[in-house]
Amino acid sequence: TLIPHRNITRLFSATDHWFGFGPDGVWTLFHSVAFDFSVWELWGALAHGGRLVVVPYGTSRSPEDFHRLLRTEQVTVLNQTPSAFYQLARADALHTPDGDGELALRYVVFGGEALDVAALAPWFDRHPDTAPQLVNMYGITETTVHVTYRPLTARDAREGRGSVIGVPIPDLRLHLLDRHGRPVPPGVAGELFVGGAGLARGYPGRPGLTAERFPADASADRPGDRLYRTGDLARVLADGELEYLGRIDD
Repeated sequence: TLIPHRNITRLFSATDHWFGFGPDGVWTLFHSVAFDFSVWELWGALAHGGRLVVVPYGTSRSPEDFHRLLRTEQVTVLNQTPSAFYQLARADALHTPDGDGELALRYVVFGGEALDVAALAPWFDRHPDTAPQLVNMYGITETTVHVTYRPLTARDAREGRGSVIGVPIPDLRLHLLDRHGRPVPPGVAGELFVGGAGLARGYPGRPGLTAERFPADASADRPGDRLYRTGDLARVLADGELEYLGRIDD
């Protein structure tokens, strides 16, 4: 997938009003550089003059060792798949204060998988929902890592809401369409299409697949604007937020 450098710079400028990352941030590089989440981790630290802690592979496989690293390095921004965080949360529940200090997290950003919000209830029993702020960010490689933003609260976990993914990043456009390409009404499931500044150029050497996955945006004001066809199902809730419903072929 061909991603222009400008897609990454606009990712951080378009989300700055939510996060306000700066040079005092300490990030972990937890994921393989083959996983697009690592782009957010790597450049989130370096583009803001922060510090990047490269997590040894063995440490990344041990929730207890990783929890210790987060404390000793005083990490402030953590990016995790939900399944990895559930294991880390269990290690956190078993932790007793020691000489390694306590967590300094400001943000935990979820991506890469559907989030079971109810599974976060034990974490919220021990931590306030603003320190750190947990954030669900749906995204796909072809749209440059992240597409949506949804801060999470203890109430969300208590109510057992589905995988609510929130609102789009401001420079992106989201469309929910039926199998005929027509917009679906609020509350009805549709396939999610993404347009705007984050789209990849396509798949090098595969023009047919690029044309299939990046169709023209019939609703755009400018000729040549495209959408990315995600293959994911979602619906708009009564409050205007999006809920992720799974893959269209599941």
